[in-house]
Amino acid sequence: MEYLSTQEYRHIVRIVGNDIPGERKMLVGLTQIKGIGYNFATAILDTLNIDSNSNIGHLTDENVQAIEKLITNPAEGNFPTWFLNRRKDIETGNDLHLLTSDIPFTLRNDIERERVTASWRGYRHLSGLKVRGQRTRTSGRKGGAVGVAKGGMAAPAKKSSSDAPAAAAAPTTDAPAAEAAPAEAAPAAEEKKE
Repeated sequence: MEYLSTQEYRHIVRIVGNDIPGERKMLVGLTQIKGIGYNFATAILDTLNIDSNSNIGHLTDENVQAIEKLITNPAEGNFPTWFLNRRKDIETGNDLHLLTSDIPFTLRNDIERERVTASWRGYRHLSGLKVRGQRTRTSGRKGGAVGVAKGGMAAPAKKSSSDAPAAAAAPTTDAPAAEAAPAEAAPAAEEKKE
């Protein structure tokens, strides 16, 4: 507990390039660093014998350096290999733990490598489909609805405002009579104009 009394309180603590507010608890503050989850933060604090309930603003410079050293090189903390987030890296063959911007960069490289090698996963990534064998019959759908239109019949085409009185007329069941009616009305209108 000497780290609480020897150093004054800091409002912002910088760990591995991340600014963490000093009022955060140790556990929550460390999980703000991308690549460090709850379990990894707990393991770091237990290895260094730091109270997880104290505020992160009370850390000394030595404790910050010790935390950064464990985060960047977790092999020194004797963490098991399954604890790391990148085991058996394809390029190096080593067990790594990626942090911050390295995570999306490596993910993009992995997907691009699968596309170039034309693997099945690469094809699925290219098509925007699920990659890990999930069902796609009901879930994972994108875009508009596909299927039968509601109501059973196609919706009538929208008419302009000048056709409003004609649209209000009751439909007749006799189709030939309906076609003949407009033809008869047209010559009568021409006669009135003359």
